[in-house]
Order: sequence, then C-alpha cells, then structure tokens
Amino acid sequence: MFKKKTKQPILKTAEQIELIRMSADLLGRTHGMISRALKPGITTNELDKLAHDFIKDNGAIPSFLGLYNCPSSTLISVNEVVVHGLPSNYALQEGDIVSVDMGVKMNGYHSDSAFTYWLGEIKPEVKELLKATYQSLVNAIEAAKVGNTVGDIGYAIQSYVQPKGYSVVRELIGHGLGVDLHEPPEVPNYGKKGSGPLLQNGMVIAIEPMINLGRKDIVQLKDGWTVRTADKKPSAHYEHTVAIWDGKPQVLTTFKYIEDLFSVEKL
Repeated sequence: MFKKKTKQPILKTAEQIELIRMSADLLGRTHGMISRALKPGITTNELDKLAHDFIKDNGAIPSFLGLYNCPSSTLISVNEVVVHGLPSNYALQEGDIVSVDMGVKMNGYHSDSAFTYWLGEIKPEVKELLKATYQSLVNAIEAAKVGNTVGDIGYAIQSYVQPKGYSVVRELIGHGLGVDLHEPPEVPNYGKKGSGPLLQNGMVIAIEPMINLGRKDIVQLKDGWTVRTADKKPSAHYEHTVAIWDGKPQVLTTFKYIEDLFSVEKL
C-alpha cells in the first residue's frame, strides 16, 4: 500500500473480528493451494487464475481485482520486485523467490496476507533475508498491543533488520482494514518507540514488512504497479492481518496450510 492521509481508525466489534477471521481462513487456504502449485515452469498468470477461481468457488471475492483498477486477483513479485508485481507469462525458475500477496472479501469484510515462497535451492544470503523478514513480522505482531503505538510496530521491524544490514522500504506500508481493504491507520515498517497513533482494542491492521537485501530505494515500473528495488537486489515480503483484542494481538490470517511445504524457520 502507498502512503495515504491518515484518519482515525475504525474499531471493530468481537463479531466483526470473527467475520474477518472467516475471510482470513479462506485466504490461508488459498495460499495453501498456491503453495502446492508452485514449481519451475508455472507462470504467474497461471497462479493468479488458480487463486481467482479458488476464491470465487468458495463464495468470496478477490479483494485486489478492480481495486484502483488492479487487473489481477493477486500481486506476484519475483526476486527484485518488492510488491505489486502484475501476473504475466513469466515462467518461474529454480532459485526464484516469489512473494504472493492476496486479499479476500467474504461476509463483507476483507483479509490480506502475503508470503514469500522459494523454488528449490536459493542463495544463502537470500535465505537469511527471508528468515530476517519473517522474524521481523513476528516481532512486530508482538508489539501490536494496547499501550503501544503504531511507532512501536515499525520500530520492532526496523530495529531487527537494520543491524543485520538490510533496509526497510519507506514508501510502502501496512494499513488498517475491514469493510474496506485499506483503512486507517497507516502502519509503517519503521518508526520510533511511542510515536504515532495509540493502539486500541478493536483495531484490525495488516502488518507487512518489505525488506531489501540492498538499499531501501525503489523504482515503480511503467505499468503503474510493479515496484522493484533500485539496485535490483532481492526483496522479501511477509504479511498478516492482526486484530487487537483483550489488549493483545490476535493473528487472523494463517500460514498453517503451507507450513508442510514452506517453513521459513526451517530454511
């Protein structure tokens, strides 16, 4: 998501959070289906169609399709593409890393998640990037509790990855979500402790660190969507939809349907 003007967050009830959780489970199952289709030779267009059909067959709507005139149901970003990669006839190859970002609208509510997959053996430095990006998401979720601020979430990401030599993309950020896919507040992946909006019970946010192996600078391509690293070094992206309830984070999306094939901790 690109930065937008921040407004007040839209707090959810327990019932609304459960509806988002149902949407999030279908999203997780869609990731599971995609994880089983990933292999050298499959095109990103084919992956997009699989996801689109699976979501529609389960009575839901792909959140991305048509949003801001998005032409696809998924955004699939390979190697040096940070986010917003449009599906194409590119056939995946051994050694690629592939961020699949998807949203589902079900029962009137959106969920949003992304996972960076890998095909076969990848370079050791890329493995470490994936592990660090994933752990920064874990750390950020732990910081998403009442009494903290949005800045504490960003600080949890930035303070973990930067000492390892990685850089945090600044122009693309997390966000609130619910009836709309993009709601307040903005959730940057960098920040200072205690800064920004206070976290409250009922907030539902997408936390999505986008971390580069090289410099933080990015370039948007002429298609108006694809964003890649300026130095063409790899980038990783992991995302969960998280509710804050009873003072603590509750992760609504899930990677459990893919963990038998893709476990970042076991890389």
